[in-house]
Amino acid sequence: MKDEIAKVIAMLQEGKINSDEAGELISALKEEEAPASTENYLNKMFKVRISSETRDNVNVNIPIKLVKTLLKMGHGIASNIPQASKYAEDIDVDLILKAIDNEIDGKIVDVKSSNGDIVAVYIE
Repeated sequence: MKDEIAKVIAMLQEGKINSDEAGELISALKEEEAPASTENYLNKMFKVRISSETRDNVNVNIPIKLVKTLLKMGHGIASNIPQASKYAEDIDVDLILKAIDNEIDGKIVDVKSSNGDIVAVYIE
């Protein structure tokens, strides 16, 4: 997109278009790029990793599109996993929704219990 914007600026400098037309073209270019970026993000996975001292480890991978829908309906992912239900109250669902809305990538939740159990939530 940077190349296209540079071309628009060059056309403006050469007098081929005026500043209003340049602004409209640049806005249109940005609008075209935004859906592709969001679509790529929605193809990522929501990952829950639970490592237990008693080796009751859990690995869950769910497409972001599905997670957002489930969370909006009020269903916590971790509370549906028997081994993870005791950790569900430590996971801030609003934080996860904000991370998805803001297209955050990487670790978004990291909880370690007093007995050494670890809960981590990623978007990758």
